[in-house]
Amino acid sequence: MARCYCRLRRVLLCVCTPCILLFTFFLYISVMMCMTMTGSASPVVMGTALIRENTHFVAPGTYSNKSFAPYPQTFWGMDPHRKAFWNQLQLAVDRVFNPILRPYTVHKGYEESLSHQSVVKQHFSEVIDLDSTKKEFKKLPQQIQDFMSHMHRRDYPVLNQPNGVCGAGAKHEKEPPLLLLAIKTSELNFKNRQAIRKTWGQAGWVSRQRRNSSTGGETGGYVRRVFLLGKEDTEDLGVDVSKLLQLESEKYGDILQWDFKDTFFNLTLKDVLFWSWFSRFCGHTRFVLKGDDDVFVNTLNMITFLQDQLNKPKANETLQEFMFGEVIGAALPSRVNKSKYFIPDSFYKGLYPVYAGGGGVLYSGLLAKRLHIISKRVHLYPIDDVYVGMCMVRLNAHPVHHPAFLTFDFPSPKEEEETCSYHTILVVHKRSPDQLIKLWADMKNTQRQCGHVTLRVDEKKKDKDKPPVTVASPQ
Repeated sequence: MARCYCRLRRVLLCVCTPCILLFTFFLYISVMMCMTMTGSASPVVMGTALIRENTHFVAPGTYSNKSFAPYPQTFWGMDPHRKAFWNQLQLAVDRVFNPILRPYTVHKGYEESLSHQSVVKQHFSEVIDLDSTKKEFKKLPQQIQDFMSHMHRRDYPVLNQPNGVCGAGAKHEKEPPLLLLAIKTSELNFKNRQAIRKTWGQAGWVSRQRRNSSTGGETGGYVRRVFLLGKEDTEDLGVDVSKLLQLESEKYGDILQWDFKDTFFNLTLKDVLFWSWFSRFCGHTRFVLKGDDDVFVNTLNMITFLQDQLNKPKANETLQEFMFGEVIGAALPSRVNKSKYFIPDSFYKGLYPVYAGGGGVLYSGLLAKRLHIISKRVHLYPIDDVYVGMCMVRLNAHPVHHPAFLTFDFPSPKEEEETCSYHTILVVHKRSPDQLIKLWADMKNTQRQCGHVTLRVDEKKKDKDKPPVTVASPQ
């Protein structure tokens, strides 16, 4: 009996021990996978602030936010059969950063290494080298072909730049700059740059009398200025103007130029290269106004507006997503061949994300650094303000609409003709150099007369504040 008991015990040990070890092994693997998938991304240091970079993966389907209509299902659609070049290119990159397909990307250091533009280049080559892609590529308009031939490049050398500082206007500053004016221009637009330097783009200390203040105290901040340029094609232009621009750069110290062809579709390059330069040289600058060289900016109002934003409760918490402008929602790509915004459906399919008009948009320096990081995983797009909107979606951030940003001009000529109309705005688009000088002089002359006015508000909101009007019934 004892002998049988010993044999039974040996059999149980031989059978149960491997089972117990196997169960323990699977239990250990499961626990490790759960810990990995629930881990948090590593912090990213930006300037003097420590930020947890929570990038936002846009899954297929409808994603809504509190301010605007839901994002359409077609935006960055995950359907591989869409056969639109940009969609395919972005889909390949999105799969790399998909937290479901690749849960280990949350490991410290791994996500940052994947964010490098080598990922974009790699998947660009994979898609563009397909035989089907090569056939369709030749059917695209020439300007799209030109854009696609270099849309994976972001390593252009700098030809001119400010002397080691964040734009012109760094003398005698007693505190970090409040605002950097980053203005997109081209080599030939010297008259535009000069008009800006003499008017709203003056660098240095800018003060503004507080509105509705019984104390009469002043508020202000230091302003810096930089112009963003590519390079003109000497063959197309028939003359080389690079030496003139170099002399201008030496005199004013506000030129930031890269060695790429300055075309409309390459305006996006000015954004991504500016974000890189800003992250390196402008770490303490609080805000950026990025605009075109044909806008008029009420700099005095802008300084007051920014100081008011900083004085709000929990202001520092909002700076990571701080972007104001004239916001456009649910826009469609232009399919009109003669339009400079023309994008064929073979290149991009879907609606555009919510974005702020590129004529003049205001954002925080902290957001500029975040945009620099996230842009490394978003393929360049030919329309610059749309591309910024795409990067904002990836950050799960949304631009805020403000009616004082008029990137499509005043709603009516009657409003513009009012004496104090330009005292109610922050930015207005499409003004010539001569108009800038005249408007700036008019604003100085009417400053005391118009000191009581406030910034523009939406007409709908204004109507809600009015008492109801009784309309007589027809007899």
